[in-house]
Amino acid sequence: MFSTFLEFYVRAFATLLPVLAVTAVAVAAHRAGLTRTSTVVAMAALGLLFGLWYALAARLGELGILMPPETVTGVPYILFFLFGGTAVLVLFALATAAGRKLLAGADQREIIVFQAPRVMGVIFLVGWAVGDIPWQFALPAGVGDIWAGIAGWQAYRALEAGQDNATALVWRANIIGLLDFAVAVLTGLMTSVGFLHVMAIENPNIINNFPLVLFPAFFVPIFLAAHVFSIMKLRSSARLSAVSA
Repeated sequence: MFSTFLEFYVRAFATLLPVLAVTAVAVAAHRAGLTRTSTVVAMAALGLLFGLWYALAARLGELGILMPPETVTGVPYILFFLFGGTAVLVLFALATAAGRKLLAGADQREIIVFQAPRVMGVIFLVGWAVGDIPWQFALPAGVGDIWAGIAGWQAYRALEAGQDNATALVWRANIIGLLDFAVAVLTGLMTSVGFLHVMAIENPNIINNFPLVLFPAFFVPIFLAAHVFSIMKLRSSARLSAVSA
């Protein structure tokens, strides 16, 4: 029962997040003054990237290729998706003229609120409740994701209201989100079958099994890229403030 619901849950978010990202690109393109053609091309390119990325991650996950390596010298294919996916999205924004215009036109509110869907990590706690996910991973990763999602929403609301502490809350949301990822990756490796498997020996983690493998292989890189863009915006604003001062 849980496995059936889990597949539906993951596929739903695998559709929702790319749609939100492409919509954010459309809004940023309008603000940046891109032509309709450039906007359509950018949205289509990003949509195609997400489609191919999802298809590849899902297929390799089904084949078990994204499991942690059994030895230290093994190839951690999952990390290629985790960090490689983030790098591709960042390069998409920085290495092309249209991407740079889009990033310049993006608003911090739209970037930081993208962390709100992180509350989807509540599924880890559900998995722990039904006995399918070990608590050593589910508790820190699930609570961390919920905290990161709430922090992103709080930062967004502060920016919307023009609160004096809005920038501080944006930094807070980014720090919480990045720490959550670090803890989740570490506990994920330590509870999953592989060379770092030292916890949950009798009940190994299923985070690298399909469909949950799409969290590190597809969802996390999207959220991580949003953190990168948010921090870049913060640093850019800080430089402008210093110059104007």
